[in-house]
Amino acid sequence: SLIGRLMFELPEEMGLIAVAVRQTQGKGDPVGCALSTLHISIPLHSNLGQRIPFIQHLVSLAVVEAVRSIPGYEDIELRVKWPNDIYYSDLMKLGGVLVNSTLIETTFHILIGFGFNVSNSNPTICINDLIAKFNREEGTELKPLSADCLIARTVTVLERLIEVFQEKGPNGVLPQYYKYWVHSGKQVRLRSEDGPLAWIVGIDDYGYLQVHQEGEAVESVHPDGNSFDMLRNLLVPK
Repeated sequence: SLIGRLMFELPEEMGLIAVAVRQTQGKGDPVGCALSTLHISIPLHSNLGQRIPFIQHLVSLAVVEAVRSIPGYEDIELRVKWPNDIYYSDLMKLGGVLVNSTLIETTFHILIGFGFNVSNSNPTICINDLIAKFNREEGTELKPLSADCLIARTVTVLERLIEVFQEKGPNGVLPQYYKYWVHSGKQVRLRSEDGPLAWIVGIDDYGYLQVHQEGEAVESVHPDGNSFDMLRNLLVPK
């Protein structure tokens, strides 16, 4: 892709963002969807460089924060679903994040693709639907938001989250992440559809999901990689 070629020819500290007004090929995302690709550089020997899987969580959180940090919009039911989805409550997906990283010498070059529905009610639901619903239920008059505004806010919030993470590590951002995630008190099955039940307790220092099985220690798990619903079957790393 163009951005993939460009990213190695830019000065180190310069970020690069490409915004798709409308995707012309590939999976046809409808108009009204905020789509963009962002390039960032992360030093290998840094808090985040040692925990690269965390980047997708920071981006998901940044999208949710982009909306919920606007005065008046704090209670719009936009949430994060581990590892890389943006949800309306725990009911419906309205966005996602894709991260590719390449290590060159001691720097990770990271391409972040994110997309979320802003003003397109199809194929699922969009942020402006949630705002309209909130206005109906609460008698408020919150204005609809634009894709451009939300992409810009997402990138600004992400920069701040990365700074905090680099300074304080996972604990600098996890309280905020947990505030917006859909998994509190939820159960999952391990290894297979009829595997043992475990409670989700949080994410570990490397961004993997932590679960607690009755009578066992807390364990970290990751997706088996062959399911569309990343939370369907979870494997316990040996």
